[in-house]
Amino acid sequence: MALRTQISERQRRIGAEYRRLREEAGLTVKEAAERVGMGSPQLSHIEAARTSLDAGRVRALAVACGCTDAPYVDALIDMGASDGKGWWTSYKNQMPDFSLDLAEMEGVAQSVHNYETFYVPGLLQTPAYTNRVYEHRYGRTVSDPEMSLQFRHERQSVLTKDGAPDFRFVIHEAALHMRFAGAQKMREQLIHLLEMAALPNVKIQVLPSAVEESSPYPSPFLICEPGHADLATVVVDHPNRSEFLGSQAELAEYRKTFAHLSGISLPPVDASTSPRAHAARDSWGLIQHIMYQL
Repeated sequence: MALRTQISERQRRIGAEYRRLREEAGLTVKEAAERVGMGSPQLSHIEAARTSLDAGRVRALAVACGCTDAPYVDALIDMGASDGKGWWTSYKNQMPDFSLDLAEMEGVAQSVHNYETFYVPGLLQTPAYTNRVYEHRYGRTVSDPEMSLQFRHERQSVLTKDGAPDFRFVIHEAALHMRFAGAQKMREQLIHLLEMAALPNVKIQVLPSAVEESSPYPSPFLICEPGHADLATVVVDHPNRSEFLGSQAELAEYRKTFAHLSGISLPPVDASTSPRAHAARDSWGLIQHIMYQL
C-alpha cells in the first residue's frame, strides 16, 4: 500500500494514539511490531500516520500493549475506519488544511465543547455576520469569501445531521456586545443564537462580564470527542493558525478549563420554559437584554 503524502489531523491523532499505547506498555517499535506480526518499519509508518492499521491488527496491538478497555479499542477502530472523505473533500486545495481538518474531526465527533471570547462560534454564525468577520482576519487571508462562506454553511450542517454530535457552547458576553457587524445584523445574529439553542443537541451558555470569582480564559478552543474520551482532540484557535492537541495531559487540562468556564457561566438558554423559569438570571435573559440595547 502506498504511503500517504497528505496526512489529516484525524489520521495523525490515530497514529499518535498507537504510539502512546506502545510507549505506555514499555515496548520498542521492534518489540510491538513482532507481537502483531509485522516489520518495525511498517509500524513506524503507522504511528506516523503514513498508512493505516486494520481492525484485527488494532486489537492485536491493544492486547500486546496490555490494553483491556474494550470501548476504547472499539472507538479507536471506528475512528480509523473512515476513509477521510466527506463533504469537505470537494474543498481540498481551495480551503486551508486546518479548516478541512476541523470539519473532518467534527464529522466523526460524538460531542463538541466550544469556548469563544470575542466572536460568536463559527457553527452558530449567520452568513451576514460571517461576511463581516471575513473582512479582516488578522493574519488569515480569505482569498475567496464567497467560497469560504459556502464552506462555513456546509460545516454548520453538522448541527442538524442524522446522529449529530452533542454541542455545548460557552460564549463570553463580550462577543455578544461586538458591533462590527452593525446593529441590525448583530440583532439577527442574537436571534439566530436563540433559535439554535432550541435544537435538542445544542446547549448555549453565556459567561457574563460581571463574574467576579474568576478571570476569563483568553483563547478560544474546542474539544472534539469521538467515541471515547481518550481519543478527543483539542483545537486552539490563534489569529493565524489552529493548533491541534491530543496528549492526555492536554485533554485533561482543557476539559478542566471548559468545566470551570461552564460552571461560572449563566444557565443554558432554554426558550421552551415558562416566563417564570427565567426569573433568575440566565443566558436567555442576558441575550434578550443585549438585543434590547441594539
